[in-house]
Amino acid sequence: MPTGVALRAVKEQLFKAADRVLLRDGPSGLTSRAVTTEAGVAKGVLHRHFEDFDAFLAEFVLDRVDKMDAQAEALNDAAGTGTVVDNLTDALTALFGSVAVAIVALVTFRDELRARLRDAWPAGVPVLTDAITMIGEYLTAERELGRLDSQAHVDYLSAALIGTAHLLFADRTGPKPDVEAVRAMVANVLAR
Repeated sequence: MPTGVALRAVKEQLFKAADRVLLRDGPSGLTSRAVTTEAGVAKGVLHRHFEDFDAFLAEFVLDRVDKMDAQAEALNDAAGTGTVVDNLTDALTALFGSVAVAIVALVTFRDELRARLRDAWPAGVPVLTDAITMIGEYLTAERELGRLDSQAHVDYLSAALIGTAHLLFADRTGPKPDVEAVRAMVANVLAR
């Protein structure tokens, strides 16, 4: 890349490249060279914007968690419409069809990344704990609308839904579960 050429939104360009590398090659394939090559920039570009690669990864993970806010808002807006099972099926399929599963693997794969994330995220794995909160808020809204049993413990249900969905989607190299498998899982968890 010629010197003096301004890169627009370089962080987002690098983050999108990291998404692609992570989805394609998994956590072991996510290196600074792989990211910069995928982004089409010199390796020095990443190091001009971040202290080191783990600092890049920490900001990448937190950025991807922040992007879940739109999903949470859409799910909360769906409260009282459609069916609870269908709304959750759509939300879980979108969540785990994204880079979320790969980020969980990345966080568990890199000790230094986990250590850096502890400053901003003191407990749990960022994507999963945020997803549990998202589902819990939605279930609370549905319970208040009378569409979920008034005795339903939304904290346990949301953790069970996220954990089970994560297991369904965990194999990044295998086929993704179809919508009916996700719907059946949601219906069974909510029936308990």
